[in-house]
Amino acid sequence: MTRPMTLTRPAAPVRLTLAPPRRPRLTRGPELALAAAAQLALLAVLRPGHAGLAVGGGYALAAWALLARAFRRRRALGPADHVTLARVVLTGGVAALVAGHLTGGGHTFALVAAASVALVLDGVDGRVARRTGTASRLGARFDMETDAFLVLVLSVQVAWSAGPWVLAIGAMRYAFGAAAWAAPWLRADLRPSVARKAVAVVQGVVLVVAAAGVVPHAGLLVAAALALLVWSFGRDVRWLFARRDRRAAGPAGAADVLDAAGATRGRSGDGARRARLLDPVAR
Repeated sequence: MTRPMTLTRPAAPVRLTLAPPRRPRLTRGPELALAAAAQLALLAVLRPGHAGLAVGGGYALAAWALLARAFRRRRALGPADHVTLARVVLTGGVAALVAGHLTGGGHTFALVAAASVALVLDGVDGRVARRTGTASRLGARFDMETDAFLVLVLSVQVAWSAGPWVLAIGAMRYAFGAAAWAAPWLRADLRPSVARKAVAVVQGVVLVVAAAGVVPHAGLLVAAALALLVWSFGRDVRWLFARRDRRAAGPAGAADVLDAAGATRGRSGDGARRARLLDPVAR
């Protein structure tokens, strides 16, 4: 008696699908190095003169060192940080052109163009941070410091023709941060304010318009912008002084938890527990 034969179908060939190779992501070091290289390339295009090249080169090195230290705990920069990094490069170009202009060189058109693009991008990085869910206190401070230095540089440019009093616009934010070292109550959180943010935007726009020299009596516009800035700071200082005996709202350590989780809204810089040299109008 023979055993029945069992027929088996040949196994279907297994198709292997290879996932597309992932594009390698740049880490913090190469990103900052590329930004420094872009800064030097921009200087070569702008040709701001010997003084401008010296200022721009020093700015590139200083920015690279400061950002490398600030982002030392991050492996890579976020999408919004890349936008702000582009503004850092543009601000360095503006600083070089201002230095060149003060020494008889530089080009006003290039200065106004670079500053205008930097101001436009100021409204982009916050949106990118919110849409990508990458908002953080570090990103907010990065944004603020870039804003402050751009306004300071533009105030130097305008002060050359309008008078040294214009420097108060660029110096006021730094003065507020310095005062916070002596008066800790100035470090408390500020309530959100649309007016504060609007005043911050006005400063940059008015300084660019005054630097372009296309509007008659631009000094009056700058004076009005300075008056708004004094009003904004005065209102915030008065509000903080009235609450100087209160600690920041929320349980101790809450701000640190938000910082670690990246859960702050947008690019807000509220919640500082230490004095910051850049505590801007648009916190």
